[in-house]
Parts: sequence; structure tokens; C-alpha cells
Amino acid sequence: MSKKYVYLFSEGNADMRELLGGKGANLAEMTHIGLPVPQGFTITTEACTQYYEDGRRINDEIMDEIMQYVGKMEEINGKKFGDLENPLLVSVRSGARASMPGMMDTILNLGLNDDVVEAMIKGNPDPKFERFVYDSYRRFIQMFSDVVMEVGKKYFEQLIDEMKEKKGVKYDVDLTAADLKELAAEFKAEYKEKIGQDFPSDPKVQLYEAIKAVFRSWDNPRANVYRRDNDIPYSWGTAVNVMPMVFGNLNDNSGTGVAFTRDPATGEKKLMGEFLVNAQGEDVVAGIRTPMPITQMAEKFPEAYEQFKNVCKTLEDHYRDMQDMEFTVENGKLYMLQTRNGKRTAKAALKIACDLVDEGMRTEQEAVLMIDPRNLDTLLHPQFDAAALKAAEPIAKALAASPGAAAGKIVFSAEDAKAWKKRGEKVVLVRLETSPEDIEGMKASQGILTVRGGMTSHAAVVARGMGTCCVSGCSAITMDEENKRFTLAGKEYHEGDTISIDGSTGYIYDGIIPTVDASIVGEFQRIMNWADKYRRLKVRTNADTPRDAKKARELGAEGIGLCRTEHMFFGEGRIEPFREMICSETVEERERALEKILPMQQADFEALYEALEGTPVCIRFLDPPLHEFVPTEDG
Repeated sequence: MSKKYVYLFSEGNADMRELLGGKGANLAEMTHIGLPVPQGFTITTEACTQYYEDGRRINDEIMDEIMQYVGKMEEINGKKFGDLENPLLVSVRSGARASMPGMMDTILNLGLNDDVVEAMIKGNPDPKFERFVYDSYRRFIQMFSDVVMEVGKKYFEQLIDEMKEKKGVKYDVDLTAADLKELAAEFKAEYKEKIGQDFPSDPKVQLYEAIKAVFRSWDNPRANVYRRDNDIPYSWGTAVNVMPMVFGNLNDNSGTGVAFTRDPATGEKKLMGEFLVNAQGEDVVAGIRTPMPITQMAEKFPEAYEQFKNVCKTLEDHYRDMQDMEFTVENGKLYMLQTRNGKRTAKAALKIACDLVDEGMRTEQEAVLMIDPRNLDTLLHPQFDAAALKAAEPIAKALAASPGAAAGKIVFSAEDAKAWKKRGEKVVLVRLETSPEDIEGMKASQGILTVRGGMTSHAAVVARGMGTCCVSGCSAITMDEENKRFTLAGKEYHEGDTISIDGSTGYIYDGIIPTVDASIVGEFQRIMNWADKYRRLKVRTNADTPRDAKKARELGAEGIGLCRTEHMFFGEGRIEPFREMICSETVEERERALEKILPMQQADFEALYEALEGTPVCIRFLDPPLHEFVPTEDG
């Protein structure tokens, strides 16, 4: 038997993620548990891999199998592709194993052409229906041109804007059937001009090109960047889901929405989401019109809303996790288009994990495993006050080099940072780049902002080691260090002006945004206690100073795995004897310098042992990288 490349939704299940992708596996699973899913099929990730092996073409064997499944889909739905009596229209969507929101491409309303459009209108004389058909047609031409033929959205957006201006209306919804018919013709002309051939009218050709485009979108620049950032292997490929269209833009008794079973920002257990009447899926996400909160759906579509609430409960109970769902209401009837475990903030992740244990849905061990350890880092640093942050507009973005939030007065040198801190001021150190000389000033600052340097620059590495917020490589800054000023986003900043930086996102804000200190309490404490309860590994810390050792012990470290003695000499009054030792020419000179160093080391070690309350410490002998200790000034 040859390999199977296509599965009906009714043939798959949630365990087939690797083959059917996340979306396909979840559509199959929702079909199994009896939810209202329009019945289509999934083309496997293996077909995608084969497409790349065959030099970016879909081979005949796979294409034949796809067409066979188009036949099965037509039978199940009682409609036919390209048929003038009862045409079948489909959506073609990507679906990789790992969720990649917004990275890959989607085509809706596929299967329309001039003849099908005319036949549909003839079958339903309602003028509103005619408007709906032309609305769907112009959307399809636009998406197909953009996604499949890479013509670019902007040309079509311009044509829509010109049409709205000509008709004196503000929203797409206000355009009439005749306007949309005219737009469809303009869109096709635009397509011909850019591509050099007519818009394809054969639904099978449209489908073939659309599937190819989804496979190809696995390799688009934004997908590649997202994969690198989220450790998703290139070799996985994406599946393709072909599903009969349900129309949220059919009339005012239809609509579309996106919802979460819990609040993705706070983790609170309540239905969150947005809904648009008389719209298609991409309208909600694209933000063209302002959607209404999901609760208002109860007034608009009471029956569908009740059913939707039950679906949400079913899905949460089934997946035992917060779900992110897309749905459409067509003529008052609910259809589920996708579900997945929802993305959430670190704070929400902790609350949801704890709540699921309290609700009896998860064990403590499972709850711990639901948390991405990388997210917890952000919770251990000062954060901006959420409400104040929401109200603030960033003026620039650079590299998020070391997490945390910092707000304070601008200073331009390490000396100033120390002096201002002594006076009780909170400061942000802004430099072209930092050097080992700056270490004390960096310690005295709330945060560090550099014009040059990347994630592995001196500023970034040292700041991460100190747990200080740092944003690096902000090339948008025009720096004038001598006169203690810089220009950013059209404004000149001087010493003492205020600025806020977010080391978790890389955003820079004008003025002061209040910060709150991190604390391990509540859900965070519970999760960490469970982690302690079940772990087998003991954890030590890297710490070079008594202060760091004390903090590490507070946070539960069971000793020091590495104490780098040379790092003890960055403090006030210490680097000079160290330089003296490096530069001494005779043994006597070196011994004299070492006599100054010895009491410092002894005092540090004693304080380290005290801070660690009897747990082990590994000390590395002096191994000074000379460039870290030698001055940078020629003098």
C-alpha cells in the first residue's frame, strides 16, 4: 500500500499532530467529540516535505489523492466544486505541529468564479445576498492574489480606499453590491497586470495553487524568524486543511469571532473574546472594524451563544487546558473552525496551572510541566505597572538584552550614575556601549540602554549576570556623550530627563512608568513548591559576591556551583591593587600588591560562607582575563 497523504477530519485524532499538524489534529478531535465542525480534509506534513523534495511541486500521486478527497468532501456536504446549482466553496489553511499564530497563510472563499457568482445570485434574489456574494468574491480575489501569487495586499487596499472615497463611505460594510462587483472587476484587472495572465476560473486550478502556496509559506521570512525564536525545526513542514466555507458575512444574522476560555493576560476563569457581526475571520484579526466583546454575542445570537458556552466547557474539559478558539455563526448556526491551547502571559500561565489543579483537571506534576521555564525569568525582575504600561506609547524598540523594567533619570557616565544614586536618585545609564570600567555605574543604575552592541555585548552579558534590566543596540539614538545629550524619536534628551526601558520587550518609553518589584508569592510560590516536591535535581547558583550569594540562598539555591574570584575585584577601591599586581615587574612588587588583595578576598569568602548557611561553595582560582581589568583610556 502506498503512503496516505490525505485524511478526512473523521479519520484523524489529537494524537496525530506530527502528521496532521496542530490545527488538523484538533479539527479531527473536535469532530470526534461531536462538535459542529464543517467537514473537510487535511493534507499531511509529509506531503509538504515531499513538495520540497520534488523541487517545490506537488507530484501527480499526491494531487490525485487530493482530488479523490475533494470528491469525498463534496459527497459529505452535498455540494460540488464549481457547480452552478449548489457550489462548494472552501477555505485553505496552514497548520504546523507547533502553533505559529499569524505566520502562515490562509485563503478563504476558494471556488468562486464569474459563472458561480452569477448562478448564486440568480438562486437568491435578495439584494443583501447579492452584496454578500460579491463581497466574498472580491475577498477571494484579493487573498488569492496576495497569498498565492504574491501580488501584495497594498494594491488592493488602495483600490478599496479609492472606491470608499468615491462613494463617500467610511467602512467596507457600507459599499453596495454594485460597488463590490466593480471592485472584483478592478481586482481581476490588477491581477492580470501584475501576473500577466487572467485570474484562474477553474476551482481545481485555484485549489492546486492555494495548497502549493501554503506549503511555500512554511519557508517565508516571517515563518523562518518565528521558528528560530521558538525552536521549531524546519524539517517538520506544515499540513494543509481544506474545509467547506461557512459564512460569517452572509447577513446580519451571521458573524465571526475569536475567544479564549480564560483571560490570557491574567488567567482569570471567564470567557474572553471578540465578535463581529456580518464579517469573515480575517476582519476580527485584522482590526479593520472594532469588534464587540463576546458577551454581547448573547444578545445578538442567544442560541448560538448558549451552544458556544457549552462547546467551551467541553473543549476545556477535554484538553484540560485554556483554549483559544475561532468560530463562525452562519444564519444563527454555530460552527467551530479551530481550537488550540492558548498562548498566555507568564502570570496567567501560573494562575491557570494552579486553578486547573484546584478544579481537579490536572495533577501537581502536570501543572509544573505546563509552565515554560523561560517565561518565569520575566517574573523575577521588576515589572512595569500593567495599567500604566497599557496607557504608554513606546518611542523606540531595540534588543531586549536583559529582562526587567527600569525607569529613572538619564545619566551618561558610570561616575554620574554612582554620584546620583548616592543622592538617592534612580537613574538609567545611557551609553554608546559599556566597558569593564562602567561596572559600578551599571550596578548603581536601574537599567542600562546602549546605542551599540547586541545580545552578547558587554552591557548585555554583565546586566544579565547582575539581574539588571538592559536594552541594547538602539541605533535610532543619535548620541552626543560629550555634551550629555542624545536625540531619539525627534526629541532631545539631556542629563536628568526621565526615560523608561523594558528589558523583556526592548521597548523604550518617554518619561517615568511606575515599576513594581517582583516577589515569589501566591501561584508562583505554589508552582515552585510543587517543583521542589517532585524534582530529583539539586540546584546551585553562580555567585561572585556575598550580596549575590545571599539573594541566591533566599531564592532556594543549594550552594554555589561557581564563584569566579576575579569578579570580586570590580568593586570600589579594588581594581587598582589588582592592576598593580598585573603590571608589577618584580616578585617583590607583586607580593606587595597581593598583600592588599588578601584581606579583601578573605573577608569576601567569610561573608559568602555566612550567606550560604553551610551549603557547599566551589571557588575557581584567579584567572583574570586581562582585557577586563586593563583601563580602556590610552592615558
